[in-house]
Amino acid sequence: MLDLSGKVAIVTGASRGIGRVVATTLAARGATVVAAARGDNASATVQEILAAGHAAEMGTVDVTDPASVDALVAGVLERHGRVDILVNNAGITRDQLMLRMKRDDWDAVLDTNLTAAFTCVQAVLKTMVRQRSGRIINMSSVVGEMGNAGQVNYAASKAGLIGFTKAMAREVASRKITVNAVTPGLIETEMTQAIAEKAQVYWAAQVPLGRIGTPADVAAAVCFLASDEAAYITGHVLAVNGGMYM
Repeated sequence: MLDLSGKVAIVTGASRGIGRVVATTLAARGATVVAAARGDNASATVQEILAAGHAAEMGTVDVTDPASVDALVAGVLERHGRVDILVNNAGITRDQLMLRMKRDDWDAVLDTNLTAAFTCVQAVLKTMVRQRSGRIINMSSVVGEMGNAGQVNYAASKAGLIGFTKAMAREVASRKITVNAVTPGLIETEMTQAIAEKAQVYWAAQVPLGRIGTPADVAAAVCFLASDEAAYITGHVLAVNGGMYM
């Protein structure tokens, strides 16, 4: 089992879905996890981790507000003195056909899914450079690779994360910091449960492995990239999509 003992990890969007399972899985591997979300939304995630006998604390943050992000990271550094892992997982959708999409829906998705990653990385980067170590993992999407009608804002934000990941990886490699992206396919979350059953059957049929993925599938990829075993991997886009896009 991958050992993350002694590592301090910040996971944004940790209140539910993929983010919650990433947080609980990192903690199960030994990391001290800061489960970050708006208000006290991540409290249930923290309680789940603590009940399992692992280390976690709640982080209140609005990832679209740089001051809020800076305050979160400053608190983590005050309490723990380091940040080893940052998982930029917070994300939203505001789906609509391009002809009908409102500018507010474009801005909200780009601000939350892409600009927030920039903000969070800037907040932890000086510490990671000083440590000469760090793992940054950005949660992109298969939609950022293949596109999807009605999701031009979401696809643009997730494709942007891939470019951001590769450029950042080149910038900080000399400091022994790795930067990678994970691109989940169709994953069983509250978001996909809202899709009509007929549509779920259709999309599952597009997956060569024959099933919708689980948050645990994604969390396993994140844990690997966060581990010492992945020390020679950077600038990589790890697809977790069952073969949906190759």
